[in-house]
Amino acid sequence: MKFPKLKGVQFFPVTPFGTDGALAGELLAQHIDSGVRAGAGGVFVACGTGEFHALSPEEIERATRVAVETTAGRVPVLSAAGGPVPTVLDQVARIERAGADGILLLPPYLVTAPQEGLLRYVETVTAATTLPVVFYQRGTARLTAPTAAAIAALPGVIGLKDGIGDIELMHRIVRAVRALPDSGDFQFFNGLPTAEMTVPAYQGIGVELYSSAVFAFAPEIALAFHQALAQDDQTLVATLLTEFYAPLVELRDAVPGYAVSLVKAGVRIRGLDVGGVRPPLLDPTPEHLARLTQLIDHGLEAVKA
Repeated sequence: MKFPKLKGVQFFPVTPFGTDGALAGELLAQHIDSGVRAGAGGVFVACGTGEFHALSPEEIERATRVAVETTAGRVPVLSAAGGPVPTVLDQVARIERAGADGILLLPPYLVTAPQEGLLRYVETVTAATTLPVVFYQRGTARLTAPTAAAIAALPGVIGLKDGIGDIELMHRIVRAVRALPDSGDFQFFNGLPTAEMTVPAYQGIGVELYSSAVFAFAPEIALAFHQALAQDDQTLVATLLTEFYAPLVELRDAVPGYAVSLVKAGVRIRGLDVGGVRPPLLDPTPEHLARLTQLIDHGLEAVKA
């Protein structure tokens, strides 16, 4: 299955909501276009940062269509699907109809499944679509190395994104997949919240790609960090990790759901009124908003220095 090899920083846009609470398509288009022009390597719309959990199938389809029309082929567009089989198949059909380049497949809803069940879940989805699939390992979908290799061997699967953070397990998975014939184009993603904190460790086991939530509200910082890594500028990497990313993680961990809420607040702080988050998430408190503003300002100053 042909799919352009992703490079650079992957952009996970937020999903804007208007004053009536509905998806704001024009704001989403503006947000996505800004990110692509800034230098995103790919757009993952209606995914975790985009409040996938709170979107209807119709909204996922609309968000995907907006992303496809806005990017106009400049970078690949992937959209999220997941949950119960009937739901995920409906989402997949809508995403394909909207013209996406691929699917980020999230775990089945709630249940803890055996390894063979997880494999069957991915098989069911890939059999229902011609789109390439990136499987997202997180939550209840924790793979063993043999299962990951079996999933990677499916014709429609082109990548695996890790949101668990078990480096030893992920190393075994990478080794098992790379042992497959013709696995050179298979791509691995670091999908942890604030992934920049763990990028050096993941790169050490062969996971080069990562999702950057920071790119959604401060692409200048995210791109400077990515470039510093590529150029082995350990001084700037250390400065950003110590003075920006680590305090951001501390703030993120203050309230459950802030991994999404802070990103959306950051987009608002930078001038695009994308609205608040839907329940059960909560928007940041005034105190936390002030702290986030300070962190953004400090990060921007650090990359200008």
